[in-house]
Amino acid sequence: MGIVAGLDSSPDFTRIVVCDTDTGAVLRQGYAPHPLEKAESGGRPSDVDPQAWLLSLGEAAGGGLLEGVQAIGVSAQQNGLIALDAQGNTVRPAMVGGDKRAQVAAADLVDALGGRQAWAEAVGCVPQAAQPVTKLRWLARTDPDGALRTAVLMQAHDWLVWQLLGRPVRRTTDRGGASGTGYWSAATGGYRTDFVELALGHQAMLPEVLGPSDAAGTTPEGLLISAGTGETMAAAFGLGIGLGDAVVSLGASGSVMAVHQEALVDSSGMITSLADATGMHLPVVTTLNAVRTLRGTAEMLGVPDLEGLSDLAMKSTPGSHGLVMLPYLEGERTPNLPHTAGTLTGLRREAMKPEHLARAAFEGMLCGLADALDVLRGRGVDVRRIFLLGAAAELPAVQAAAPALFGVQVVVPQPGDYAAIGAARQAAWALGVSQGTLDPRNPPPWQGAPAQYLEPGEELAVGQAVRQQYVSVREQTHPGAFRV
Repeated sequence: MGIVAGLDSSPDFTRIVVCDTDTGAVLRQGYAPHPLEKAESGGRPSDVDPQAWLLSLGEAAGGGLLEGVQAIGVSAQQNGLIALDAQGNTVRPAMVGGDKRAQVAAADLVDALGGRQAWAEAVGCVPQAAQPVTKLRWLARTDPDGALRTAVLMQAHDWLVWQLLGRPVRRTTDRGGASGTGYWSAATGGYRTDFVELALGHQAMLPEVLGPSDAAGTTPEGLLISAGTGETMAAAFGLGIGLGDAVVSLGASGSVMAVHQEALVDSSGMITSLADATGMHLPVVTTLNAVRTLRGTAEMLGVPDLEGLSDLAMKSTPGSHGLVMLPYLEGERTPNLPHTAGTLTGLRREAMKPEHLARAAFEGMLCGLADALDVLRGRGVDVRRIFLLGAAAELPAVQAAAPALFGVQVVVPQPGDYAAIGAARQAAWALGVSQGTLDPRNPPPWQGAPAQYLEPGEELAVGQAVRQQYVSVREQTHPGAFRV
């Protein structure tokens, strides 16, 4: 039996799990928050000193947590841009998260290349404010001196791996992380260095893209460090999803991603074509309105929390007595309706009760995600079961409606540190390959996540009728919204 560790550096904390290489069983865990940095808006900061991640890592690994560990995998927040000068020092704080400052830069880049379709065909995604390529454009426009000194580009997990290895000359990344930059194509497996120049104004050194089971290097103490990857890819790997599986994430906004054999080129820009941590692909479709729909409805009804809204919704019946909510409260990205608003239709006297509005909010949120799922299915992605993630996945109203509205088995994993577990699994894979005990094409077959399994059952026909009612209202309100 060997021992490996997975490190997940999220926006707010570092988690470390130490696992058995053969089974994936978690043997011990560590945790530490990141040092607090104040954002001008009062929310999460957009500029972060990467040294804070190292401080948090050191604290989480304290007390001999890593004793006996043979390899470490690193997962970290995606879309972080770390600009280094020629000496390897940061030019400015890391730009992280969905940085609204870069919204104008995103539009500039789309126009500079001739539109959304050109970007989608080139790198599998259309520039958004969060992406590194867009942040480069913002940097060039707002800090020309900093842009001029920028010689090397890295992301959070790249930088952490580099630091763990002692800052070697060789800098590396993985397919998953590279696929979210806006200047690497999952379809071709190559960088578009001309896009870096388009955004930054000049060329910069980019990390070498490693394969899924490759090692980034070995520390002087003999500790193997695997390639690392982004949080999304690590969580998918930790969950053990494969072909036929999709993951629906319920955050304030929502996302649907699925495992697919090839990169998808989507001229509409609705699909972001990412690579995963195993050599496959993760096409992703995002909606702007998921749990924010529930929170807004709870506030309108005077319900104190989402649990109360769920209890209220369970007093209604499928179809919400004819109420249909199109949950486009912040505009919408899928379908692409950035300037629209949400609607509530089907108001009749018998439907005007709090429980029916509560149910309509849950059904509207899930039908919006089913629309996103259909975008993937329409491009040939096979979906036979869905993993439902996020705190809202535990709500009875979600679990009662989701299987019938999605039309497949729904798996609700127990809450867990799946990104850290995925990073540990990657470390076990790289370690096994280096020792000659594992095939570089096949990851270690770790035990799947403990979960609830929900079947559509007899409610399938009713759920599909509810979905059709939603689609009918959407087409009447926004005709041709999904027409490319």
